[in-house]
Amino acid sequence: MSMNAGQVSVIVPVYNAEQYIGETLRSLFSQTYENFEVIIVDDGSPDQSVEICQQFDDSRLKIVQQKNRGLPGARNTGIRHAQGEYLSLLDADDLWLPEKLEKHVKHLQALPKVGVSFSYSVFIDEQSRSMGLYQMPRKIRNITPPYVLCRNPVGNGSAAVIRRATFEEIKFQDDLYGVTEDFYFDERLRFEKADATDLECWTRIAATTKWQLEGIPEALTLYRINAGGLSANAMIQYRAIEKVIEKSCKHSPAVLGAYEQLAKAYYMRYVARRAVTLRDGEMAVETMNTALSQDIRILFEEPRRTLITMLAAYSLKFTPRSLYTWMEKAAFKVTGATQKQRISEVR
Repeated sequence: MSMNAGQVSVIVPVYNAEQYIGETLRSLFSQTYENFEVIIVDDGSPDQSVEICQQFDDSRLKIVQQKNRGLPGARNTGIRHAQGEYLSLLDADDLWLPEKLEKHVKHLQALPKVGVSFSYSVFIDEQSRSMGLYQMPRKIRNITPPYVLCRNPVGNGSAAVIRRATFEEIKFQDDLYGVTEDFYFDERLRFEKADATDLECWTRIAATTKWQLEGIPEALTLYRINAGGLSANAMIQYRAIEKVIEKSCKHSPAVLGAYEQLAKAYYMRYVARRAVTLRDGEMAVETMNTALSQDIRILFEEPRRTLITMLAAYSLKFTPRSLYTWMEKAAFKVTGATQKQRISEVR
């Protein structure tokens, strides 16, 4: 496959995305950096998603169709068809700010050792309204393999722009579907209603190559939270992450082996946070207690976030709903303001 210097190949897996795909592509075609191709991977979608994609009259757009292989399978197919020097993954319900690609390309061109460039993300709801909260890791530079495994600083698949050379270094071959193919994301880790293969991919890059992961301290990605999406299936998502942690620690024991329990504790805390969002107090308390029993280090490494999650879980379970709702609104307001302040200080 020839490589076009400076070009970005944007891979958009599509499955049952007719509600969002039009808006997603409009955000993509509004980019200030115009040297990109768009590879729509129709993963056997039964709705009108592809017909909506076909309405976009732009020579940079290609549509590849396949039988359903899930999110990692669609991403792998897109990478195999990509021709750009840089590759990016844009989920069909997420959005990008107009300067997204331009800033990541400049970042990668300025820092030749960085293989994965990512940004902060703004959480948006099903109506594309900002929820006032951000997905922003504690560290965006000097990122170690254990930090990638435990905290996934990239955050979500739509946040990253990756050098082709980085993907080429981690690719492997498999005959999962009866023919030998190149793989980048591990489709054997696919779950029916959850996906953590991006975490496994970032961890494999960090643990087995010299490529660095580094973030841009700006919210350039709009990450959608919807009730029917992967993000709502908290315990199923945890099981998918658990498989990734176990595989990663087994394959890179010298680098990651000592962090297996800590990683599981962090992601169980994530489940507790999702349970709070879903208003399930019983599950929030149970999973938060489990997280602490798995590895108490989460309390000492990230005391503020851990204590806030504990407070939210117990308040949800034991306080009257009206009082809890008031407390939650106040907490969201403070958290959002604090995150905005952090972003403005870094820029």
